[in-house]
Amino acid sequence: MKFMQVRNDTARIEYGGKRFLIDPVFADKGAYPAFAGTVNGHLRNPLVDLPVPVETLLDVDAVIVTHTHLDHWDDAAKNQIPKQMPVFAQNEKDAAGLRGAGFTDVTVITEQTDFAGITLIKTSGQHGSDAAMAKLGDRLGEVCGVLFRHPDENPLYLAGDTVWNRHVADALREYKPGVIVLNCGDAQIIGIGSIIMGKEDVYEVWKAAPDATIIASHMEAMNHAVLSRKELRDFLKENGMMQRVLVPEDGETCEL
Repeated sequence: MKFMQVRNDTARIEYGGKRFLIDPVFADKGAYPAFAGTVNGHLRNPLVDLPVPVETLLDVDAVIVTHTHLDHWDDAAKNQIPKQMPVFAQNEKDAAGLRGAGFTDVTVITEQTDFAGITLIKTSGQHGSDAAMAKLGDRLGEVCGVLFRHPDENPLYLAGDTVWNRHVADALREYKPGVIVLNCGDAQIIGIGSIIMGKEDVYEVWKAAPDATIIASHMEAMNHAVLSRKELRDFLKENGMMQRVLVPEDGETCEL
C-alpha cells in the first residue's frame, strides 16, 4: 500500500494492485477566492501549487470523489480527467453531476462495491458539529468516507471531511482499519467553528484505534485550514503520538 499526499485532500493511493486518485483539485495556486465566511478570507485558493505534474495524477485506474465541494473537486480536474475514467461518488446527486460533466463510468459507492477485487465501502461522516450542521447544514452538505478492503492489504479507512463523532467511532469499531487517513487541517467557518478534524480529533482517533497508523491530510493548502503541520507535529510529540501518526508533506509518499 502506498499513499501519496498531493495537496489538500487530493491523494493518490496504490492499494490491492490498483491506483486511485482521491478528490482531485488541479487548479493553479491562487485560482479561486477564499471560501465565503471563513477565516483568512484575504487569501486565495489553493495556497500552494501542485507538487507533481498532473500527468502523474492521471496515471490511475479510478477516481473517488467523496463530495463535490470546490476543495475536493474542481473544474480543472473535471476538464483534464479522461471522461471514460471510472469515477466513484457518494450518492446519486453527486453521480448525476459527474455524468452531467461528461463522465461515462460513474458508480455510487455502497456498503459493498467491488472494483477489480477491491471492496469499497461507503462510511458516514459529519462536516462539522451538531450545532454547525443545525446552522449551516445546507452549505456543509452530505459527506462520506471510504473503507478499502483487499485480501493482501490492511483495511484502509479514508474518514473524509468529518469531525470526530459517532460516525467515525462506529467505523473504527466495525472495520478495525490498519491505516486511517484523516482530514485534519481544522478548517474554520467564522461563528461556526471547525468543520473538519483538528489535533484533538486526531487524538480521539489515535486512542480509539490503538493498532492503526494514522496519516494526516487536508493541511496547509486552503485559506480556512488553520492547523499547520508544525503545530500538529508539536502536539504529537507532546502527547507521545509520533510513532503512529504520519504528517506527510505535499508530494510525499508513505509506504505502509
